Amino acid sequence: MTLVMGVDSSTQSCKVVVVDTASGSVVRTGRAAHPDGTAVDPEVWWRALNAAIADAGGMDDVDAWSVGGQQHGMVVLDDSGSVIRDALLWNDTRSAGAAEELIAEFGATALAARTGLVPVASFTITKLRWLRDAEPQNAARVAAVALPHDWLTWRLRGYGPAGGSARGPVLDELVTDRSDASGTGYWNPADGGYDRELLTAALGRDAVLPRVLGPAESVADAASRRVAPGAGDNAAAALGLGAEPGDVVVSIGTSGTVCAISRAPIADPSGTVAGFADATGHFLPLVATLNAARVLDVTAALLGVGHDELSDLALHAPAGAGGLTLLPYFEGERTPNLPDATASLTGMTLASTTRANLARAAVEGMLRGLGAGLDALRDLGIPLERALLIGGGAQSEAVRRIAPEILGVPVEVPAPGEYVALGAARQAASVVAGH
Repeated sequence: MTLVMGVDSSTQSCKVVVVDTASGSVVRTGRAAHPDGTAVDPEVWWRALNAAIADAGGMDDVDAWSVGGQQHGMVVLDDSGSVIRDALLWNDTRSAGAAEELIAEFGATALAARTGLVPVASFTITKLRWLRDAEPQNAARVAAVALPHDWLTWRLRGYGPAGGSARGPVLDELVTDRSDASGTGYWNPADGGYDRELLTAALGRDAVLPRVLGPAESVADAASRRVAPGAGDNAAAALGLGAEPGDVVVSIGTSGTVCAISRAPIADPSGTVAGFADATGHFLPLVATLNAARVLDVTAALLGVGHDELSDLALHAPAGAGGLTLLPYFEGERTPNLPDATASLTGMTLASTTRANLARAAVEGMLRGLGAGLDALRDLGIPLERALLIGGGAQSEAVRRIAPEILGVPVEVPAPGEYVALGAARQAASVVAGH
């Protein structure tokens, strides 16, 4: 039996799956929590990773492994391999002003052409600019910049701070993959190279960046196990789902994501679509929304029902909810970019204002927000033939039944699973097969 290990180090927790490559079945799992917050000491992730591996029965019998994880987080290291400050996560918005500065300096069209992205506060390049301006003493110490999955891979391979790791602080052994590199704002998915001018403009200096491994490349850990490149969470989930060109993955979690597999790189000067790379050698254009499953949460709470009853109510209302329309911008919105917007309920009449219509309006409003993401992908010429609906919101029967009408494509709902960790395991299995 050949076993591989896949890791999902997300914002909320670390999940580990150990998979039998012959059958594809999960034989062991482990989990450990991460703390709340938008700035986190990476050592907490390291402890959680080790706890999750132990919870999964260890990795002594594993032949290869791979780490998938949250994108964009800024991990800065000094020349001794020590973390300089808490990592700023994707959801830390203090660098919003830095994003505006970079756009003003280089232009949205040029940035999209050079990196596939127009900067927003999520992306690593904006966090480095914030560091340069807000903490110049820390910026001056930066010898290397890594992303969360890069740093965890480095540590699990045996590298780390001087005196505290078996293989020492060899910064040149930092590695990443195309998908995670494509979320930094200083890597070009079209030509596969770092844009050092943009890095220097952000940080104020050059630095060691992780070597970008191709989909079939691997490195080794201290026990001579094969280590796959890893992936950003959306790319790993797409790999775990087996998504192919023509598929669009619609994830309905706390926030929403809509991403498609594209054979060609995408550059959207409007910034609506982020032109990420995927984990297979293709590309993963992605749209993010702020308001997804929480739209259902707040509506269920307002009506005093659980999610199953909310779904039943929605399915007893007609399509269009009798004219009742919910614009669900409860926390502003990212797509469209309306950070200060609020939600609104319109079309209220004595006839339309019913519990069932409100439930239906919530489901339809949430799906229309995601549908705008599909429309943005279509506008860029990306073929969409099938939607794969995942995340907590996809477990609602009303969402599953109404989605094809709103999204305009056939919808499939895969069984719930740890698709990021499974995608990482699938990647690890591929490097075992290649050796």
